[in-house]
Amino acid sequence: MAVMGRPRAFDKDQALLIAMERFWSDGYESTTVSRLTQEMGISAPSLYAAFGDKNRLFEDAAASYSERITEQVDRALERRTAHEGVTELLRITAEGMAAPGSPPGCFMLSEPRLRSRRETIRQRVAERIARGQVEGDVSEGVDPQRLGDYLMAVMVGMSSRAKDGGSSRELLGIAESAAAALPALMPSLR
Repeated sequence: MAVMGRPRAFDKDQALLIAMERFWSDGYESTTVSRLTQEMGISAPSLYAAFGDKNRLFEDAAASYSERITEQVDRALERRTAHEGVTELLRITAEGMAAPGSPPGCFMLSEPRLRSRRETIRQRVAERIARGQVEGDVSEGVDPQRLGDYLMAVMVGMSSRAKDGGSSRELLGIAESAAAALPALMPSLR
């Protein structure tokens, strides 16, 4: 009589990571339940029991990813000045988009379904710039919302470039160019 081993425990966090990377690299529409279950090593009924459906799995994976990214954004923006914070944000964004072992680009900046999460990041950047005005390191003539829009456009463009094969060096060059433009946008930093 053969003794059967206990089935491997389902690791929900690992499943979310696998799903997030698949949604990140292929997009929501192109990611199939069949591909997800294959990569997770589970059956479709197990996926549905754990997450409800593909949409709920996407939302859970996106929430987990967004939480980590938002923490990184907040840490970067807490530098001494708004300029230092924004420069750090651009640098870590560039590095993350071409990190070995991860899909290229940024899931949050590339996935159409994550527009509201991008808006949260854009608003955090604008709030840091506004705080810089209060603290005296950003000119009062700067429009924090407009500068937040500009910086978000730069980061979305970096993500697109990474997905098109841009190297870490190229992305860091884009980040450096955007940071170099900041003194013109933040005149009191000259």
